[in-house]
Amino acid sequence: MANIVTLIPIPCLQPIPVFPPAHFHFKIPHPISAKVPRLPQSAGVPTLPEGVLFKMHTLPVCTSSIPDGDGINVYVNAFDLLESSMVPEDVFLTAVEISKARARKNFGKANELRQKLSEVGYHLINHENKKILARKYRLRLRGIDAPENDMPYGKEAKEELIKLVCGKQLTVLVYDMDRYGRFVADVYCHDTFVQEVMLKKGLAWHYAAYDDRPEFAVWENEARAKRIGLWASPNPKKPWDWRKDRREGR
Repeated sequence: MANIVTLIPIPCLQPIPVFPPAHFHFKIPHPISAKVPRLPQSAGVPTLPEGVLFKMHTLPVCTSSIPDGDGINVYVNAFDLLESSMVPEDVFLTAVEISKARARKNFGKANELRQKLSEVGYHLINHENKKILARKYRLRLRGIDAPENDMPYGKEAKEELIKLVCGKQLTVLVYDMDRYGRFVADVYCHDTFVQEVMLKKGLAWHYAAYDDRPEFAVWENEARAKRIGLWASPNPKKPWDWRKDRREGR
């Protein structure tokens, strides 16, 4: 079997079946250095908000996919509309080989192949009693900064985010990628804007240095006035200052 190739981030939209029909043709992705490609308007895709690189719809989020109060690891069906056009053929073939290995009860080989998929960002996950080939994306909630897990209210922020998104499918608008390789995004759970809830409950700061949306400042100020969440403290430490102190050993 051919080696698995390195992947690039690409957009994904409406779900289609887990495995493609026999006539489905895969395309090996070409290197890109600028923005992620988008579907043409003739394909029926509405215009995205200004600054959005791409939009995706996730599979249901699990608790273990939420590391803290402003990060989410999500999975997207590898055969969603644009995602599928960029899946390397070797990835699909590896998924087939995993199924064959499991059928032969060769679980050692299956685990070895699963690790190869994982190394290039793909996973076989359970969804509605089926194994789905899915691409993993690490997200950073745009415009907010929640307390770190070891900070006061860090645990509460993480628990609130879990309550908001666990078990639910999300709509994600991606604007950028940060220096840690996370996609900086606005996240919606049905009609709920996740960042709005986190700010209004006093479980995140408006990250004004990176996002100047006025409504974010309004939502933060509402929580400050009510002295809820982290604003119950008279002088809560800013998470960016806390991280700086940790880096400098203070």
